[in-house]
Amino acid sequence: MTEENSMARTEFFIPEIKNECDMRAALIGELVKTRKERGISRERLEQLSGVRQPVIARMENGGPSPQIDTVLKVLAPLGKTLAVVSVEQTEAAAGLEAPAEPYLGQQVPELA
Repeated sequence: MTEENSMARTEFFIPEIKNECDMRAALIGELVKTRKERGISRERLEQLSGVRQPVIARMENGGPSPQIDTVLKVLAPLGKTLAVVSVEQTEAAAGLEAPAEPYLGQQVPELA
């Protein structure tokens, strides 16, 4: 995909959805980075976490969003966990744009 096509595709996402995708990518990216830094294969991570290797592969390759308990099971043997922090704090740390208004509990506008 060319850079021009990639940029055109991101125009279809409202900022809130794009930010959620960016945060998910950052989480999975950190998981993969930590696994590789520690020299743990997906097969070994399956043994350590109890999460099957194909599920780990789908998670790492951007498949369907995993359940939170699955993410926690995979993170634990890597010495990681999840934390609940303010959206503003997370977005500022990740360099993401903050929404003009909070969007939790609001319906996502339909795309035209």
